[in-house]
Amino acid sequence: MGFAEAVKAVFGNYAKFDGRARRSEYWYFVLFYIIVVLVLQFVGGLIDPTVASALVMLFLLAVIVPMIAVGVRRMHDTDHSGWWIIVPIVPLVFALMDGTPGDNRFGPSPKGSASPAAPPPPPSA
Repeated sequence: MGFAEAVKAVFGNYAKFDGRARRSEYWYFVLFYIIVVLVLQFVGGLIDPTVASALVMLFLLAVIVPMIAVGVRRMHDTDHSGWWIIVPIVPLVFALMDGTPGDNRFGPSPKGSASPAAPPPPPSA
């Protein structure tokens, strides 16, 4: 999953707290968030520091729900409850982990089928 595809996926699932999110989807959205905040700070800072703060706050309000939602879906991908995002440091550790291969209690793998293909049946006599 590429950068633009990940950002579109997160905004497409704006308030979806069920299902799973791949590491790439989560981390590309975090990168998008950091880049936009830095750009808003820089541009706003050229105009007025108060404007910079206002721009960042508006952006934060716009992305807080999708940021929480993708965090919850990332926790689900590692087969953990979404409530883990409220515990300091723990979400970072789980977000770095690879997702559970195959299906888990939160749904199918976002990577597709992780189980190896079944061997072909033996030839009939």
